[in-house]
Amino acid sequence: MCCGGCAKCLGVTLIPLAVLCTLANILLFFPGGNVETSDHISEEVWYFGGILGSGVLMVFPALVFFGLKNNDCCGCCGNESCGKRFAMFTSVIFAAVGVLGAGYSFIVSAIAMHKGPKCSMLDGTWGYPFENGNYLGNQSLWYDCQSPKSVVPWNLTLFSLLLIMSGAQVVLCSIQAVNGLLGTLCGDCKCCGCCGGDGAV
Repeated sequence: MCCGGCAKCLGVTLIPLAVLCTLANILLFFPGGNVETSDHISEEVWYFGGILGSGVLMVFPALVFFGLKNNDCCGCCGNESCGKRFAMFTSVIFAAVGVLGAGYSFIVSAIAMHKGPKCSMLDGTWGYPFENGNYLGNQSLWYDCQSPKSVVPWNLTLFSLLLIMSGAQVVLCSIQAVNGLLGTLCGDCKCCGCCGGDGAV
């Protein structure tokens, strides 16, 4: 398979991940499946890690990776080597953008899971009753959150999904960064050891 073929596979995988991350972040605005005022929503949700980092920013590298298959062995302006090298170099830049976006979402999700959700506590005030992630291994502490109902498993599940999916995005973009670097250095598919001299798969 050509280097561009590998990039296309990565791009196809990144698109559904970006959509799912966006949906997960949107659902976090409804803690426990309830509609709450903005000051009752966890602070980390407003950082838009899933919407911006793993969502919008991930669309650009995904589209670039997806289109590399068409540029992999065709060149540009009649200069095949120039076209292939430039296309692969561009993918490295966009891969770096993807790593930064997904990394941002990963960090926000990890902090949110460690901190726990914002909720109505036993004394009737709203705040963060958990410290240092102590609630993760002790479900009896979850009752310290009186409302919204089921906010702890709700936030924990969605932020866990964001953590996993953004981590997968970091890995996929890193793979393309290496793939793109090899394509930039090699120039043509045969040099990369991917295709025959005619550019066929």
